[in-house]
Amino acid sequence: MSNNTQSGRQLISRSQSEFSNNYNHHDDPEMNEVVDALEKTDMKENAVENSTTPHRSKQSKMRRNRKARSLYGVSPHCKFGPKGSLVDNSATVLTIPDPGCQKLKWHKPPLSVLVVRKMFDESIIIPFKDLIVWLIEEKNMVVYVEEKVLEDTSKLFRTNSQDLLSKIQTFKEGEEDLTDKIDFIVCLGGDGTLLYASSLFQQSVPPVMAFNMGSLGFLTPFHFCNFQEQVTSVLQGDASLLLRYRLKCVVCNQGSECSRIPHVKNIDKKCGDAHILVLNEVVIDRGPSPYLCNIDLYIESRLVTSVQGDGLIISTPTGSTAYAVAAGASMIHPNVPCILITPICPHSLSFRPVVVPAGVEIKIMVSPEARNNAWVSFDGRNRQEIQQGDTLRITTAMYPVPSVCAKDQIDDWFDGLADCLHWNVRRQQKTLPSLPSTTSLDSVILDPDSN
Repeated sequence: MSNNTQSGRQLISRSQSEFSNNYNHHDDPEMNEVVDALEKTDMKENAVENSTTPHRSKQSKMRRNRKARSLYGVSPHCKFGPKGSLVDNSATVLTIPDPGCQKLKWHKPPLSVLVVRKMFDESIIIPFKDLIVWLIEEKNMVVYVEEKVLEDTSKLFRTNSQDLLSKIQTFKEGEEDLTDKIDFIVCLGGDGTLLYASSLFQQSVPPVMAFNMGSLGFLTPFHFCNFQEQVTSVLQGDASLLLRYRLKCVVCNQGSECSRIPHVKNIDKKCGDAHILVLNEVVIDRGPSPYLCNIDLYIESRLVTSVQGDGLIISTPTGSTAYAVAAGASMIHPNVPCILITPICPHSLSFRPVVVPAGVEIKIMVSPEARNNAWVSFDGRNRQEIQQGDTLRITTAMYPVPSVCAKDQIDDWFDGLADCLHWNVRRQQKTLPSLPSTTSLDSVILDPDSN
């Protein structure tokens, strides 16, 4: 089914739902033609499906209907009564991607692939070698591997007929820009392997396919047993994507040029003492100091509160199931556009985690009354000290991580909650005993003869 058809279904379903009173697509002749064409295409596809698969499974129908009815955000043409509407400016409208329409599309066949594996795990060496040999010999792809990773496994790639080492491209972290060299990423390991792959791309990220070969695997939905079929399917474009939001983090030292730029989204990568995109979270803590961490929290230039405690976690929806959930935050689906702010052991009983809209600027500074400096880490790496007068500025990055789904965006996430975090796992409550003469629970408890 084409992406245009799915997008059209969203427009049709939205016009038939509660938005029908506010949004009338017939006001736009071009949109009207698109909807009419998609309705005809939808009718043809339904006719073909009914003729070829008359006994389609109930689960497949429910999944299709669920995606077709998905509503995502406010329409740019939404009206508020007879005289009110949104300002006609695309920059003021936030369009939330519909999970049912996030499908992978290759404009050209992918030719290069980056393979990232978990370090210091001998059980991954053989699958790592099998994957690379298959990608080179069967798919004729250019394979990139980090230099330090290849050094430990170089002997495995020597065969009787040829030396595959000459066909493997290597790189060093931080010394080469892979943005325009890599078409596809395959990860072998756990969640940390995916975080590391994200850190290698500080701008646009290629589609990432993550195989669960680590400890937890909440972010890695694929199993390696039949990797040939799964990778081939993705290379052919048959895959759903989960766009995982990242945070743009800029450290501005006191008096630096970037500290005078009005909004962090306007800060160029060349400006700032540290410019990092993170997938999970930014953690500000007291470091080795025995004193409380005392930092000021600003949101959109407003001083919201002063944090006194062990620190603060600023996380993406993906990071909500990591450090943040251990600190008492709620778990948020990665498709929800937001930023989660979670205190670490706050010295206040009323300081609870809060969720703010994606795109706002969060600014953190060491309070003038603080007894010590603060420390900051980005996805557990690049740890550095924040002194008084320095500013840590954070917002939603414009470059997400397109994570390939094993099933779809909803099933993968709830499967992870159940399998990895054992979410809401408990013994089922027993049913009441069969007592035909008993009409209430009170009579069972109060009547001594009921035993």
